[in-house]
Amino acid sequence: MTKIVQIKQTRIQREKRLLIQKAALQVFSEFGLRGATLDKIAKACGLTKPNILYYYSSKDEIYAEVLQSLLEEWIRPLKDISENGDPLTEILKYVKKKLTMSKTKKQESKLFATEILHGAPLTQNILAGSLKETVDDKVKLLNKWISEEKIAPVDPYHLIFSIWSMTQHYADFDVQVYSLLNTKKRSRIFQDAEDFLLTFFTRCLKQD
Repeated sequence: MTKIVQIKQTRIQREKRLLIQKAALQVFSEFGLRGATLDKIAKACGLTKPNILYYYSSKDEIYAEVLQSLLEEWIRPLKDISENGDPLTEILKYVKKKLTMSKTKKQESKLFATEILHGAPLTQNILAGSLKETVDDKVKLLNKWISEEKIAPVDPYHLIFSIWSMTQHYADFDVQVYSLLNTKKRSRIFQDAEDFLLTFFTRCLKQD
């Protein structure tokens, strides 16, 4: 497994690494880890291959860092579910955030899906660590809300899985969505999807 070594960086180094990561995300999303090359990443960010190798030792190191950054961003909205808020409102806010991420971060969603489909070789430690800790923590909160009869009794894990699958579908299977709806008006599709999903989860979770 590729490990990311945290080294204090200058402003210019941080900017260059972010430039490389952005280009790498585009290349990895299009070609996958195997099909991506340092030459393609260099071309995408306007640097030379030796420039890339000054900041990263290998393609795998870039891939691991991009994925780690992506997962940290993916986990954040789940962490933001607040125990102090209205339960249904907090869950619906999470649904909206996840759908917005599918709209604005399509490449990130597809790259993450590809990593998972290949057995998560470079992110297994994160999945078993910070992601599991966050999910387990929110499952406890959901169970608390259920016991207090603030939301309907559902399986908390499968509720979270359902939110993930139903929102990220619009990023990971966008070509299928556009073909079946016979439109490329993304804003209309995502607005309709939001209306549907908020209604769906409200009916699923609202106490009678």
